[in-house]
Amino acid sequence: MIFGNINDIERLKSLGANFEVAINWLKAHHKETFTKGKIELVPGKVIVNCEEVAMIPKEKQQIEAHHRHIDIHVPISGKEIMGWVAVSDLKNSLQEYDEERDIIFYGDAPQCSFPIQPGQFAVMFPEDGHAPCIGTGIHRKYCIKILID
Repeated sequence: MIFGNINDIERLKSLGANFEVAINWLKAHHKETFTKGKIELVPGKVIVNCEEVAMIPKEKQQIEAHHRHIDIHVPISGKEIMGWVAVSDLKNSLQEYDEERDIIFYGDAPQCSFPIQPGQFAVMFPEDGHAPCIGTGIHRKYCIKILID
C-alpha cells in the first residue's frame, strides 16, 4: 500500500507505463467537475471508475482484494475511512474468487484504518486487503484500476 498527497504522486510513474497514464490523467482531472461513470484510458488495462456510492459503517464493510489489478483510490468529495490488512493474514473468505470481476471478499477485520481526504490517494496492490468507503453519507471518488501485465 502507498498513501500520500496527489501533489507527490509523480514519483509513482516509475512503476510502469500504465501507472504513468493513470497519474497523468489524475493530475489533469482530479479538480474537474465530477461525472459518474467509467473511463477507459487504455482499454482493458487502465480504467477510471468515477463512483458515487453510499458509505458503509465500519462494522458492515468487508475486506476486498484483487489478483490482477492495482487500485488507486482518490476521494473527490468528503473524507473516507479505509481499512487495510495483508492478504496473507486473511482467513475468512466470504465467497470464491470472482475471476471475471477480479475480486474476492473476506469477513476478517482490518488490521488498521486511516482517513483519506480529497487531495490524497491510496494505492492498493494485490497483497493489500482493503475496506474502502467506510463512513456515512454519499461519497464521490475515483477508483483507478491498473491491470498488472
